[in-house]
Amino acid sequence: MKEPIHADQVRVVPANEASWHDLTLVFGTADYAARCRCQRFKVEGWIWRDSTFDERLAAQEQQTACDDPGAERTSGLVAYVDGDPAGWVAVEPRLAYPALFRGRSPVPWKGRDEDRDDAGVWVVTCTIVRRGFRGRGLTYHLAAAAVGHARDRGARALEAYSMLTEPGKEITWGELHVGARQVFEEAGFTQVSHPTKRRAVMRIDFAPG
Repeated sequence: MKEPIHADQVRVVPANEASWHDLTLVFGTADYAARCRCQRFKVEGWIWRDSTFDERLAAQEQQTACDDPGAERTSGLVAYVDGDPAGWVAVEPRLAYPALFRGRSPVPWKGRDEDRDDAGVWVVTCTIVRRGFRGRGLTYHLAAAAVGHARDRGARALEAYSMLTEPGKEITWGELHVGARQVFEEAGFTQVSHPTKRRAVMRIDFAPG
């Protein structure tokens, strides 16, 4: 059994305070994440048809502003475990993800009376754990860090479009990049809708500062 990762082993920083080299180690070269580069909800068209890998790579480098601690914006957080780059969570204002507003991404909206143009709502769209660190609970630390990051940056609320997992039923790593529902429950989120059999919209609202 793999030893769980404890909070005192983890340091999470905005991606602009991490190096591009470290982030590329987290994403690796073989998995879905390595090809997508967190552009699934960024690309205006269909990601595999309307963008190339080099374009997605360049876009992520620009969005994260890695190696630029003074950058005003970044698109996510990087987690270090005992000093080694180990995880990533994409967390930004919902308006930063154009594909969430089109018909091919109905999960955020089905059955909800929600203002899609609310600039105060942020979202977690992706969590990535580097090979060698998986299965040890790092996503729980990433979700908790995303909550603090969004709140500190002025978000009014934070949403996640999580996957429901069932004992004995395998879910591939590529599918689970959105995060499991129990991860967000642990971070203080509440389920606000259940748009499909396998998806739940989770949300945490922040008290006015």
